[in-house]
Amino acid sequence: MEKAHLHQIHPVLPVQNVLAALFFYVNKLGFEIAFADDPKNPTYAGVRRDDIEIHLQWHDAKEWESGVDRPMLRIVTQNIESLFNEYKSKDVFHESTAVKETPWQTKEFAFYDLYKNGLTFYKDVN
Repeated sequence: MEKAHLHQIHPVLPVQNVLAALFFYVNKLGFEIAFADDPKNPTYAGVRRDDIEIHLQWHDAKEWESGVDRPMLRIVTQNIESLFNEYKSKDVFHESTAVKETPWQTKEFAFYDLYKNGLTFYKDVN
């Protein structure tokens, strides 16, 4: 029997408005729409850039009232400085956001999307 092999992950991020999230990921972060369950009022959609795909799922505003922590994604990236400059020009993060080298041997930067889902882009420095 052939051994199973895991080769991709498509995280699902909670959002309050899928259209607004699609706009952010496409126009600010350079993703393209992979699919949407409804072209006019989607409640579930996916965006893709290069080799990654992120799914966006509508959640009722009441879920945000509970103060639940949102996911933090770590995305392996080539040419980290180039991506940082691209996003900086799109005004997607706080002015103090910077590319930093970490004690765990990565170079990375992080910020939140419209719905406080964390996005960390990084590369190994080895």
